[in-house]
Amino acid sequence: MNFILMLMIVAMLIPIYAAWKSNDVWQKMLALTSVSTKASIIILVVSVLRDDWMIGVVGAIVLSVGNAGFMLLAHLLKRMDNK
Repeated sequence: MNFILMLMIVAMLIPIYAAWKSNDVWQKMLALTSVSTKASIIILVVSVLRDDWMIGVVGAIVLSVGNAGFMLLAHLLKRMDNK
């Protein structure tokens, strides 16, 4: 199981590398959204492995609400660019 968690962490680092290489704001926002989603999935996997559903609730909240902030920020940036 530790091997699966290590693979998930490595998969989480790939978008960070892509965001580091890119100068485009939209690419960085997409990469950070991807990291947020992958981190919440890792939290859910850890909660199942530990049989601790309180951690699972936190992972579900991060998964559902965490990307909403990025979507609002994306819309704000898009509207500022149009004016």
